[in-house]
Amino acid sequence: MENQKNRYKTKIGKKVYTIVGSESDMHMDAVATLVKNEFQSVKEMLPEIDDEQAAMLVAINAVSDQIKLQEKLNEINGETQVKE
Repeated sequence: MENQKNRYKTKIGKKVYTIVGSESDMHMDAVATLVKNEFQSVKEMLPEIDDEQAAMLVAINAVSDQIKLQEKLNEINGETQVKE
């Protein structure tokens, strides 16, 4: 049952998106809220850009944040291995 796919609908900007995945509704609510907030923030900072450009900036920022977090995790894991 763990791999059961759920359909989750959310509106971001002017479009409704259906997200398919095995995560809980609570998880998808958190993801959707974060993306909506980031999208709105980009649109407020750069009102002249269209929704597609805003979405691309949100994606770029998300990947950048993911890389930074992975680097921190690698650093922490490296420090742990040195201590062992």
